[in-house]
Amino acid sequence: MSKKVLYLECFSGISGDMTVGALLDLGADPEVLKQSLDSLHVDGYEVKIGRSSKCGIDACDFDVLIPDQPEYDEGHMHHHDDDHDHEHHHHDYDHHHHDHGHGHHHAHVHRNIHDVFAVIDRLENEHVKTLAKKMFMIVAEAESKAHGLPIEEVHFHEVGAIDSIVDIISVAVCVDNLGVDDIVVSELYEGSGHVHCQHGMMPVPVPATANIVAANHLPMKITDAQGEMVTPTGAAIVAAIRTGEELPEAYRILQIGMGAGKREYETPGILRAMLIEERK
Repeated sequence: MSKKVLYLECFSGISGDMTVGALLDLGADPEVLKQSLDSLHVDGYEVKIGRSSKCGIDACDFDVLIPDQPEYDEGHMHHHDDDHDHEHHHHDYDHHHHDHGHGHHHAHVHRNIHDVFAVIDRLENEHVKTLAKKMFMIVAEAESKAHGLPIEEVHFHEVGAIDSIVDIISVAVCVDNLGVDDIVVSELYEGSGHVHCQHGMMPVPVPATANIVAANHLPMKITDAQGEMVTPTGAAIVAAIRTGEELPEAYRILQIGMGAGKREYETPGILRAMLIEERK
């Protein structure tokens, strides 16, 4: 039986929302994702899945919206994956709310790693739970090193924010749903310069991203694009899911998925995912 491989091509970097969008566009079931997110019983956000045009290229746009909360950047201690102007539209059937209610966790709560794991444990799929926890732990270790604090003392206003929880769990659900045998990821194309975050001006890659890349030996290529193209969540996703570095010598492409980012650079903010079948 031929092996199916997921290939992520990070020529415009990688972030949480880009990855979810690419995997949904590749064929991951949005209804399975919705059911999984509903099972978390976490309120105070809404998910939109639509289409976006990036430099004339059509892509799937996955967005986690937090009502009454200023927009902020994923890569900088709290975020959703940035929000610069781009053409997009959403479909009503791909738009659902998680309203605030009694007895529920709210979007603005600062959670530590144990709080995040307690949310993940509400999922039924063991593989999804294991993969999501692995991604969160990678970010936790990177933030712990960056701030000089034990993991248990790091309160994740960044990765503990509900949008990051939704992004990471959504990636785990979609990867599991696609049922691939191997996952290959290209080198990570990163920008340069500095970005403004909660702790002031930081060089690119930001400390958490740099820590993840170093700890997991991820290949990175620095480009002339000004700004952050690889977010901590994006780097953690790669570190957690990749099983190989090389594509098969011969293969055929079964499906292509495009995930839209929110930032505008010289290159289109797109993550391309390909489902390929190895040829013997």
